[in-house]
Amino acid sequence: MIVVTTNDVPGYRIDAVLGEVMGMTVRSANIGANFVAGFRAMGGGEVKEYTKLVYESRQEVMHRMVEEATRRGANAVIGMRFDTGDIAQSFSEICAYGTAVVAHPIAAGQPGATTQSAHQASAAAHRPQQGPQDRQPGHGQPQPYGQQPPQPGYDQR
Repeated sequence: MIVVTTNDVPGYRIDAVLGEVMGMTVRSANIGANFVAGFRAMGGGEVKEYTKLVYESRQEVMHRMVEEATRRGANAVIGMRFDTGDIAQSFSEICAYGTAVVAHPIAAGQPGATTQSAHQASAAAHRPQQGPQDRQPGHGQPQPYGQQPPQPGYDQR
């Protein structure tokens, strides 16, 4: 899956826009990490316990966003952004969001082609085509907006 912060992918033609996708988590550091981080904060410098927590949280929300895009039938997410916020004094919300799209590489010799897209287009031309009868139900099929299944990892209780 291609994930970019730009609104297009150089060398690729966007053939379908499947809508906004996102991944979200709310995290809190454990009491041990808070305790150690408190001491580190007194001395100044990086608070590695929180850096690790934020890094892991961003990886998780990216993974959830890509899963949602894949469920909708996308092969790329454009305009990807992170957003964060605080909930009360102990929790942080982290969200990754973007626009799920279907993008195809532009072949060599075509306007807008890049070395990467030409290589991808050539490789795609040599792969056997997969027909609708070969697809598993729900895999790679776009879902209408508002009818997506809940994201894995979200507790629906």
